[in-house]
Amino acid sequence: MPEHKDQKIVILTELAPTDKTIILNGIKLASVFRKELCLAYNYSQKEKRDLYRFKNELQNYANPVKSEIPGLKVSTLLFSESTKELPDILAETHEAILLVANSGNFKKYSKALTESSIPFLFIPSEGEVSEYNHIVLPIDLRTENSDSALWSSYFGRYNYAEIVVVAANDKGKEEQKQVAKNVILTKKLFSKFNIRHKVFKGTKSSFRNSFEALELALSSNSN
Repeated sequence: MPEHKDQKIVILTELAPTDKTIILNGIKLASVFRKELCLAYNYSQKEKRDLYRFKNELQNYANPVKSEIPGLKVSTLLFSESTKELPDILAETHEAILLVANSGNFKKYSKALTESSIPFLFIPSEGEVSEYNHIVLPIDLRTENSDSALWSSYFGRYNYAEIVVVAANDKGKEEQKQVAKNVILTKKLFSKFNIRHKVFKGTKSSFRNSFEALELALSSNSN
């Protein structure tokens, strides 16, 4: 029988002081969703000789968490993969369901992000631990919106977050129908689990809707 692996919130560390904030946010997320916290480092082939040091550094990250939060399952992972293939390998081999990284490394992971089968969460290294209780969700004409809505619903169900939906404002009738369909499906999902939510019709089309949602998130101090 294949070995059973727990689903993991994977923290992509840099083994640097900037890791502190993303690890603290990872602890928060793993606790909310009741998943395993996995502290990972993706080393290059040039760094192969330093594996023992990397292993110790990851363990030094993990030990205080295990001591202070005994109910949280914590693991460490050293691996060497191309950045583009990283999400799928972590998902398929290690049961990763969410990847957490420093927002300063967005460019590094951007190619992997566009084809990733699991979501990324980018966190500023100088920020605080988020409460994840006020989420802005852009809805456009794409069918992939169902994945975003589902993840938003997890924050609503397990962390009692309020979700603010910003619906795209397209001009074409077919595009409007698809956006409306996505909004209806999203509202049904949130209502099913009694998730607090609001729906606003934005001013931008599906191609700019995410930027409008981002502006709202920043101006409303959302998480």
